[in-house]
Amino acid sequence: MRGKRIIVLATVALAAAVTVTGLVSAGSAAPKQDKVKVTLVSDIGRFNDKSFNQLQLEGALKAKKDFGITLVPRQSNSVADYIPNLTAGVRNGSQLVMAAGFLLAPTTAKVAAKFPDTQFSIMDYGVNVPPFKGNKNVTGLVFPTEQAGCLVGYMAGLMLKTKWADKPQVVGAVGGIKIPSVDNWIAGYRYCAKLANKKLKVLVGYSQDFVKSDLCKAVAEDQISKGAQVLFQVAGGCGLGTLKAADDAGIWGIGVDKDQYNDAKRVLTSGVKRVDTATYLAIKAVVDGQPLGGTDLVFTLANKGQAVGRTNPVVPKSVRVQVAKIQAQIIAGKIKPPAKL
Repeated sequence: MRGKRIIVLATVALAAAVTVTGLVSAGSAAPKQDKVKVTLVSDIGRFNDKSFNQLQLEGALKAKKDFGITLVPRQSNSVADYIPNLTAGVRNGSQLVMAAGFLLAPTTAKVAAKFPDTQFSIMDYGVNVPPFKGNKNVTGLVFPTEQAGCLVGYMAGLMLKTKWADKPQVVGAVGGIKIPSVDNWIAGYRYCAKLANKKLKVLVGYSQDFVKSDLCKAVAEDQISKGAQVLFQVAGGCGLGTLKAADDAGIWGIGVDKDQYNDAKRVLTSGVKRVDTATYLAIKAVVDGQPLGGTDLVFTLANKGQAVGRTNPVVPKSVRVQVAKIQAQIIAGKIKPPAKL
């Protein structure tokens, strides 16, 4: 099955039994490994970002609890930490070295090529394209998050069209660094916000950072000055500044990756990306002796790898019902949000 895209049938309940299509067939799994060691390397967003990196750590800690693995989290405080952190995972005998994000891709490809006997995974990057083409010891953990982005965008657009029709018909999105795993969120958000509300204007800006919340706050405040009533943050820890700006202005924020309902006072909902599920399942595959490498595990709305988070009571049932209908249409393939801006 190497070189083919694999679909993970994930569940939000991480403790539930999970089938990984194409990786397991009856009676074919290898024996479970003893004393599995896993190294998880953060990107520069760090493990305390209340978002992308933190959620991966939570998934790994869940695997540690369930499977008794040895877990070695290594935080990257700068790009210079990528090589030593990944290499340390090889040196300490880890059966799986997990790179927690798109930004680690070039370095992960180099280290994986140097150590072909160690299994690696990379979050948010497919392994059948450069720089990974030919790396048979790397597994991609991939999310087409234009799907969940569509749902939160549709909710924002519909709220302005119906409940807040007297307000400026403007929403915004504040991205971190402009990379595909940020843009696909925003592309889905923009497309479906306008699908719900053709009169809507969608503002898009970038902080060029995933850590410093003041940079996102400044971009958000600029969008607020232009009439934005809802702001979607797609910037990890930096994006908490976007949610704070929405609080201060008395408008609404939308969280990303992790359910961020409790991270600010005026969170409408969140686009949830189950990187905790992906991390957990990749570790489970190693524990179970399942083959990895040269494949992408793809997490979608259909297999519960993405979702809409807790939704504020201000959103009426009629809007929630319509968002659920859009979700069903995406799963059925009737709506295909774009992945690129």
